[in-house]
Amino acid sequence: MATDRQRQVSTRIETLDTIAAVLPIDRRDKLAELLTDQDVETLKHLVNRGMGDNTLRALTSDLAYLEAWSLASTAAPLPWPPPEALLLKFVAHHLWDPAKRESDADHGMPDAVNQALRSAGFLRSTGPHAPETVRRRLANWSTLTKWRGLDGVFASPALKTAIRLAVRAVPRQRRRKSAKAVTGDVLAKLLSTCSGDSLRDIRDRAILIVAFASGGRRRSEVAGLRNEQLTVEPSVKSDDDVPLPSLSIHLGRTKNSGASQDEVVYLTGRPVDALNAWLAAAKIDSGSVFRAIDRWGNISRRALDPKAVNDIVKQRVKMAGLEAGEFSAHGLRSGYLTEAANRGIPLPEAMEQSRHRSVQQASTYYNNATRRSGRATRML
Repeated sequence: MATDRQRQVSTRIETLDTIAAVLPIDRRDKLAELLTDQDVETLKHLVNRGMGDNTLRALTSDLAYLEAWSLASTAAPLPWPPPEALLLKFVAHHLWDPAKRESDADHGMPDAVNQALRSAGFLRSTGPHAPETVRRRLANWSTLTKWRGLDGVFASPALKTAIRLAVRAVPRQRRRKSAKAVTGDVLAKLLSTCSGDSLRDIRDRAILIVAFASGGRRRSEVAGLRNEQLTVEPSVKSDDDVPLPSLSIHLGRTKNSGASQDEVVYLTGRPVDALNAWLAAAKIDSGSVFRAIDRWGNISRRALDPKAVNDIVKQRVKMAGLEAGEFSAHGLRSGYLTEAANRGIPLPEAMEQSRHRSVQQASTYYNNATRRSGRATRML
């Protein structure tokens, strides 16, 4: 006979399943055990309120981490609202000085907490967290507290001071999400690894070329792409006056757009052919475009998880003989703008396709491609 605990977990699994179409979850059973009933109901409420998919994924990921950390460090689920002492403990466990840790074993995250999070798959890197990660998780913790109708102390002077002092004590160099950009030459190497006619090769080729050509789409946008977002457009004449297939992708609301704005990007020529080849081979005429394929060649009905897109990029990087640790799915996004600079495409035109709103952010990728060979670097 099932215990009360088992019934609770089963109910949570069913609830998580109802929002999986909006919030792809690859660790559903683990989350069902970790999250509380109130956590799951809050996520369902946010889905029903129409919160953006990317925001929901981030909230879910951070909520799961916070619950796992709370259980490991206090042997209890997160209290709502959290007391200031718990928030300060979170900062102390995640922002610490490696040099001081060598002489003081009690400084930073305790070994037992570290091991519990690591064995559960919530902690992979070593050393203190990036300040941006800590701030983001605290911000999402605050958001979830407010959605429960509660007031927190996330703006307390003590918490702000603790973060400021911790960051000052351990300066960190800001790293890009992908150490190297997937520029045109790198993309060609990745595509050469999926030139076969297997379903996996056809799918991965479409993922890589569509993600790049559509402006460097985020992995969540690639994973969540649905057939209904695609619209066939009139063909476009090439320089040789040859008609090229064209289609538009309606992204809807994105990370950088307004709530009612429908972002649209276009594919022309080779990317359209690659996408159509996958849709035909997989016999997909509705629903999710990119799906999982099991070892027997069966295609899932559900969308790929965003993490799977990153895994595919890394797998193809390794197959191409490159260093997997130097590239990620985000490299397709930075690579698009870098390649645009290499080809002399004006930044505003490239941003129309990448859908970057900030010129400053986009230009960090764009300008780095030309600064190395520019006159300013050759004064002597």
